[in-house]
Amino acid sequence: MDTGTAQPASRVTRWANKLAVEAEPGLTNTQLMLTNHDLKPVEVERRQWGPWNFVGFWIADSFNINTWMISSSMIVGGLSWWQAWLCVWIGYAIAGCFIALTGRIGAVYHIGFPVVGRSSFGIWGSLWPVFNRSAMACIWYGVQAYIGGHCVYLMIRSIWKSWDRDRIDSSAFEGQATTTADWVSFFIFWLCSLPAIWFPVHQIRHLFTVKSYFVPVCGIAFMIWALVRAGGIGPIVKQGSTIHGSDLAWEFVKGIMSSIANFATLIVNDPDFTRFARKPKDALWSQLITIPAGFAFTSFIGIMVSSSSTVIYGETIWDPLALLDKFIDDGGSGERFGVFVIALGFALAQLGTNIAANSVSAGTDMTALLPRFINIRRGGYICAAVGLAMCPYNLLTDSNKFTTYLSAYSVFLSSIAGVMVCDYYLVRKGYLELKELYDGRKSGPYYFTLGCNWRAYAAYICGILINVVGFAGEIGQEVPIGATYLYRLNFFCGFGASMAVYWLCSHFFPVPATSKRWMEVGEDIDDLRLAYDSNSQQEDYDEERFTGGAPKAADEQKHF
Repeated sequence: MDTGTAQPASRVTRWANKLAVEAEPGLTNTQLMLTNHDLKPVEVERRQWGPWNFVGFWIADSFNINTWMISSSMIVGGLSWWQAWLCVWIGYAIAGCFIALTGRIGAVYHIGFPVVGRSSFGIWGSLWPVFNRSAMACIWYGVQAYIGGHCVYLMIRSIWKSWDRDRIDSSAFEGQATTTADWVSFFIFWLCSLPAIWFPVHQIRHLFTVKSYFVPVCGIAFMIWALVRAGGIGPIVKQGSTIHGSDLAWEFVKGIMSSIANFATLIVNDPDFTRFARKPKDALWSQLITIPAGFAFTSFIGIMVSSSSTVIYGETIWDPLALLDKFIDDGGSGERFGVFVIALGFALAQLGTNIAANSVSAGTDMTALLPRFINIRRGGYICAAVGLAMCPYNLLTDSNKFTTYLSAYSVFLSSIAGVMVCDYYLVRKGYLELKELYDGRKSGPYYFTLGCNWRAYAAYICGILINVVGFAGEIGQEVPIGATYLYRLNFFCGFGASMAVYWLCSHFFPVPATSKRWMEVGEDIDDLRLAYDSNSQQEDYDEERFTGGAPKAADEQKHF
């Protein structure tokens, strides 16, 4: 009987070993729950992203339907074309500053968001922000894939005009916000996206390079086509705002915040990409300049096209794919070919955005949740499976619901970003002890209390609470007008509140492993070894500590 019991156990062990991902030998069981190859600091050989790779990345990322819809929804909300475009410039310029702040951490220490979070939220406390970001990345992977499915729908319909959602039987989806044709197109896009998940992060920069050349041409061609059909830019420029006074002012604010909310995910997880930068400065100006310029250019095209639809059809169409669908109905074979090429460009745009903002992010986060068995590639495929299983089409039924969910999402992520930025820049002044971010010993500087930093969670909760009442008002509840005003500034309120509370808590209850002066010590670290030798554990521990490039004694570090 003992033999029979042992055999299944050994079989399970063998399967577990086969499923386990690559990890450094000699790690303790606790360390195996905290690290694998994808979580370790990126070694020099994989630091292949230069400044032009980041430029190409953000130009490619800016050209997606999501960005287009946000700028178009401002026109639907009553802003004129120039007011909407000004919102975009201001919003994405602010987002670029946030990106530069969080991205520098990854560029200096070559670690991703899940590991950065351990320094502020604690070794085990970081799991909740990571899980929260991972879950939302999976949801938005489905949303972006469904939008990409619309591109596939247009491509098929350009070839076979009978591929019409109104003609094909959709009884199987009765009561759902989709049709048979839309869902099948969504599945085709989802299926064709799977090969792109296979490539490691340091290699997918080539996808963004291709996208940055092809997709903008398609977008510009679409804008010219729409302007010609609208009789030139004159009728569009003459369109003014349809709202005035305080309504106009708050709609303007809403437009700015929608632009920032569109970046909430990437603000938090930008270290997942900047960790592959050759030098920290490669990820600074390339992002700070390209983000507002690239997204403003894309949004300008979206604004012009949406404004053109008002002239052409007498109604403002906020979804560019819906406008392309009308072009198919109105035109002949030449127009259908044009729609096919533009839809192909948009499909490529959605693929690149989904990989960058969702697949890689979710994969990196899931790696931290179960590092023994999940790497970035496996996490990306799990993300794709969740995106297929959910019902993303329910989030895209109208522009108001779309922007409401977008704003709600930014509430949670703004609090995380506030804690991360305050911890790195104001509390630790750029100083991190890398090796300790991968060890769960109670004596470690990032273990805090039971592995969680209560200061970070107090700040995180405060950042959410300042917005929660206003969010209730957004979904139909009656709330005080002051709460509504605060929620309209949701990202700033969440970021500012969490940042202030964390700084106060850390001031009165200091955290370990901080510096009294600015001191970033990550650039000289390469191929960091995490395993501790039982006979010389303290010596190895000390060797990984740096002060301006030189080792620092352990007891001196305690008072550092």
